[in-house]
Amino acid sequence: MSTQNTATTVKVNQKQALQLVTDLMRIPGKSGEEGKIAAEIVERLQKAGLPRKLISFDTANKKSPIGGESGNLIVKLPGTQKGPRRALMAHMDTVPLCVGAEPVKRGNLIHSKSSQTALGADDRSGCSVILNALLTILTENLSHPPLTFCWMVQEEIGLVGVRHLATSKLGKPKMCFNWDGKLVDQVCIGATGDSGMLIRIEGVASHAGAHPERGVSAAVIAGKAIEDLSENGWHGLVIKGRNTGSSNIGVLSGGAATNVVMPELIIKAEARSHNPRFRQKILDEFKKAFQRSVKSVKNSDGQRGTVSFESHLKYESFRLSEKEPAVQTAKLAIQKIGGLPELSIGNGGLDANWMVAHGFPTVTLGCGQQDIHTTEETLIIDEYLKACEIGLLLATATETD
Repeated sequence: MSTQNTATTVKVNQKQALQLVTDLMRIPGKSGEEGKIAAEIVERLQKAGLPRKLISFDTANKKSPIGGESGNLIVKLPGTQKGPRRALMAHMDTVPLCVGAEPVKRGNLIHSKSSQTALGADDRSGCSVILNALLTILTENLSHPPLTFCWMVQEEIGLVGVRHLATSKLGKPKMCFNWDGKLVDQVCIGATGDSGMLIRIEGVASHAGAHPERGVSAAVIAGKAIEDLSENGWHGLVIKGRNTGSSNIGVLSGGAATNVVMPELIIKAEARSHNPRFRQKILDEFKKAFQRSVKSVKNSDGQRGTVSFESHLKYESFRLSEKEPAVQTAKLAIQKIGGLPELSIGNGGLDANWMVAHGFPTVTLGCGQQDIHTTEETLIIDEYLKACEIGLLLATATETD
């Protein structure tokens, strides 16, 4: 009969943890192309003795608009000690700028060797934190509560993987911990919501030289609507009384030639706010602005264009109570390693948004990422190693020992 150890008697092997994240950052895996990184994680787990039957993939990729090589990777472990099930998670995909990264260590930082690529610490550092915790449990025979590990796909293109997560595979975790951020002392307990907009403007084509007066320019309709939104404070940072949010027109596409009055324009935009009602108000103001604009532009024959407006929820906002067990447990783990936990609210989307929407209270923790999505991206080594310590404490429920 084997005797199980506790995490208080086993420390994180810093050399191995650092090598692990370096190895994972080398593997290409932009959104939809997570096959190689998923295979690497599975191979390492099986080499450490994890039975293949405990490893599964869902079919989130089959529900994604881009398809994809892999669904979410899920490992579900029975506990060796009693306690509520805990989930540890991170996302496997990177932005395209990370493809080809060669990590190099310089002092307390890891950089990409090439100035043309990002590093991929977002979120291979998170993947490594939870993989290191599970590998340590397996190799050191550590006691642990029921655990679920999730490596998500397609986070970077709108939280697609977690949105379509097969929640029935998780085992009903009561606390979820997501690693995707910078400083380990930061405990993100809430995040904004985001709605996308698709606006189609139909004008009237005409020859721009011979008969420009017969045309109705979709570009002019768009321009007047955008000016309206900007002048009235509904584009960019939006502050109306106590309500705050933001909006952005990010994509405009239309027209085929300079000698044709633009007959069609497609606009993609977004609205964000922590307040769902105020976010809807921003959407309503966008729609009204384009409706006003289309009525104000006509050609010499009195013709006007048309506009259609669609909106869809990308992810809903959330805010956990400070008394939520996941929040309190994360704070205890940070304090255990000598940190001073600080609660924060994010203005970007996280996999936690959809986890909370699915019914699983989720906090997001830092793991050393810095200057993400840029060629200046680095991994802060000491923050990453602290995150590994926190991950092991949370995975073994020893944050109070």
